[in-house]
Amino acid sequence: MIPGARLPDVTFQTRVRDDSIAGPNPYRWQDMTTADYFGGKRVVLFALPGAFTPTCSTYQLPGFEKGFDDFAALGIDAIYCLSVNDAFVMNQWAKAQGLKNVQVIPDGSGAFTRRVGMLVRKDNLGFGLRSWRYAAVVRDGVVEAWFEEPGLADNHEADPYGVSSPDTVLGWLRAAAQGAAA
Repeated sequence: MIPGARLPDVTFQTRVRDDSIAGPNPYRWQDMTTADYFGGKRVVLFALPGAFTPTCSTYQLPGFEKGFDDFAALGIDAIYCLSVNDAFVMNQWAKAQGLKNVQVIPDGSGAFTRRVGMLVRKDNLGFGLRSWRYAAVVRDGVVEAWFEEPGLADNHEADPYGVSSPDTVLGWLRAAAQGAAA
């Protein structure tokens, strides 16, 4: 996507905790829309190939989680991690990662990822359809900045990581803030 483009309108099927439900799985389905996540806020969105995968779990997600205060100081209201995984997987990954700041968005069917042009085949790894790695700064549903890893392709042999890193996005936000202050 390019700066100035509006994110596509999609509905995400999420699972949210509901204390009125008894038993070991007190969660219910809740539809969330693009407007619910992005409307009226300035956010960082980052997407990755899969929950529980090495680069995603070791570097990208933890980096955004640990850097939340730095992002917030630069006017970011929320940080979202999106993957073409279902709500059950994304919720368990968030729990395993001990997330307090980053919120996960399950794009189980890949509808959002397809519409932003980032859906790729990862059959060479046994993943099927997944998201290419990218990040974006989004204000009220409109892309301010887009950080896409190089080499977007089906069955890419590598998993490039750097352009969409927390440090890169944070650097852009700092530069933008300095430019606005000048």
